[in-house]
This record gives sequence, C-alpha cells and structure tokens, in this order.
Amino acid sequence: MKQLNYLYGQPLSRGDFKSSAEDFMVDEILDIPLSGEGEHVCLQVIKKGENTQFVAKQIAKLAGVAPRDVSYAGLKDRHGVCSQWFSVPVAIKKHIDFSALNSDSVFIVKQTRHNRKLRTGCHSGNHFKIILRNVDTPLDILSRINAVRQGVPNYFGEQRFGHGGYNLELAERLFAGEQIRDKKLRGIVISAARSHIFNQLVSLRVAEHGLAKTWHREVFLLSGSNAFFEDDISDETIARLSSGDIMLSAPMVGKGEKGLVEQERQWIEPYSAWQQSLGQLGLKTERRALRLIPNQLQVETIDSATIKLSFSLPKGTFATAVLRELVQHRDASKDNFNQEVVDANPA
Repeated sequence: MKQLNYLYGQPLSRGDFKSSAEDFMVDEILDIPLSGEGEHVCLQVIKKGENTQFVAKQIAKLAGVAPRDVSYAGLKDRHGVCSQWFSVPVAIKKHIDFSALNSDSVFIVKQTRHNRKLRTGCHSGNHFKIILRNVDTPLDILSRINAVRQGVPNYFGEQRFGHGGYNLELAERLFAGEQIRDKKLRGIVISAARSHIFNQLVSLRVAEHGLAKTWHREVFLLSGSNAFFEDDISDETIARLSSGDIMLSAPMVGKGEKGLVEQERQWIEPYSAWQQSLGQLGLKTERRALRLIPNQLQVETIDSATIKLSFSLPKGTFATAVLRELVQHRDASKDNFNQEVVDANPA
C-alpha cells in the first residue's frame, strides 16, 4: 500500500489509529425497511474486539442452526467497536431472546422479524468515527481536509490482502495450479488478486493524470449501479459527470477486453498472466469507481496530538483509503493482536 501513489502527495504527519477499540467506531447503514414479520430474525449487534464470523457462530448456536444459515450485510473489522446487522432463520411460532448473547464484547441493540434473509451488500454504507493519537504534525492534517473532501483514490485497503500480503502469495500459488479447497478462502484469494491489479491501475492513473483529468475516451460507471459504458468525452458526458449521474472508473479485470480503453490495456500488460487466470476462473471484467468521496467529513482537534475524524462511505470501500491521504497512519492494534488472513473489508 505504501508504494501506491498519493493524490495530494504523501502526508507529512504521522499518527496512530486503533490504539483502542473505541478509537475505531463503525456504524453500518441499513436503510431497507424491515417487515416486522416473517421467518427470519434480524439483529442489530454492537461488537467490540470480535470478528463478524465469531458473532455469527454465537447467533447460530443460540438459534440452533448451522453457522452458514446466519447471514450479514458486510464484514466488520475486529479491532474496533462496530454495529452491524445479522439475520437468522427462526420459525414464526418460536421466540428467542437474543439478548442472552450480551457480554462485554457483544450487545444486541435490536431484534425484529423480516420476510427474507439479509444478503451481503444489502446495506448502503458505513459511518466512521476515528481517533488519531500521537499526531506529530496536526496542522498538516487540517490543511488537507478540504482537498480530501473532494475525493481520494478508491484503493482497496490492506485488509483485503491479508497480513503481509499473504493473500497475494496464495493467489500466485493458486494461479500456478495449487488447489485451495476452502471455498471461502479461495474466494478471498481471488478477490485479493483482482483488487491488487485494480490498485496498481488506479495508482498509475493518479501519477500521470490525477483523478480530475479525463481521457478523450472513457469507460463510465453509472452511479449506484454496476453498469458501465464506453463513450467519448463530450459536453453531455462532462455534464453527467458534474451532476454525479456517472463516474470515472477503473477495471476489475477478468475475461476479455470489453470495457477497457487502450491506455488501460497497456497498463494491464504486466498482469496479463493473472488476468488470464482470473478469466479462466469465470470472472468477467467489471468496473469500480475511480474516486472515493467521504461524505460529511468532519474533523475535531481534541488536544495538541489527538484528532477525531468522522465521515460516511459507500459499501465496499475502505476508510484507510481516506486516512492515507491525511496522515501516515500506524495501526496500533497490530501491537496487541496477530493479524488474520481474512478479507476484513468494512463493507
């Protein structure tokens, strides 16, 4: 991640985050209406220092179902205080008081019934409250806030790649013919490889063009959708970009070259072997937004070495992509915990 190009130049300030669980708070935004009836119980849970799978297993045990029957909108970081939603099938005539799970690390905020299970990605985003400690040059952070409000490169965070990039080592072995029998781990590894290529392409574009300059021909992503189309830059497309109707994008590579412009084809060449392997695994080329805009970004100076940030991000994006343009941040949680080889996407 340190090798990826910065949009606003490398920050001068250094600081720690996740010094304690309370320094990294995430509130999942679930804005779909819950019916109040049905064969699934939806649970809003606050967890502290626990990963999502651990909580899912506890819910499954109390409900008397297999862990695979418990679903959730998105994975949340272990090293923080995070609220998120789960769902579990429970017969309509059966009542379970899930507050029995309450402990020092898990708290059931709400439980309500719904007519279908929650699926991954059914939420709209997450709201973050982050405290940076031991900040050595707070003025540099404050001077960058207005620029960062305009957007940052939409990089995948280091969580996607596992401790020390181990998921990418596994990807290399997978593409060389080694089997990964664990389907979940296999999916994580494939996703890591694809995300790594995306980051490299975005980094190249940032270095040569920034995020504002357009090419004469672009592949545009429809806002709020995975649909994309290729078109020349014109007064119409510029107007649609300005209104937020469409966004500039970068490729999530897969089979074929549909949805790639010439410059991207050149940049992908060093990763052609991985692209071919991803295509053989059945992945098709998709697009992801080039720019990540933190909504309602606010900053508060608590003392001369402590800064509090708050902002909201769409699902599937990473708070660390915002942080890296503000401060050279050190993850203090790594001092106390062994890092797991998981995709801890705060999606």
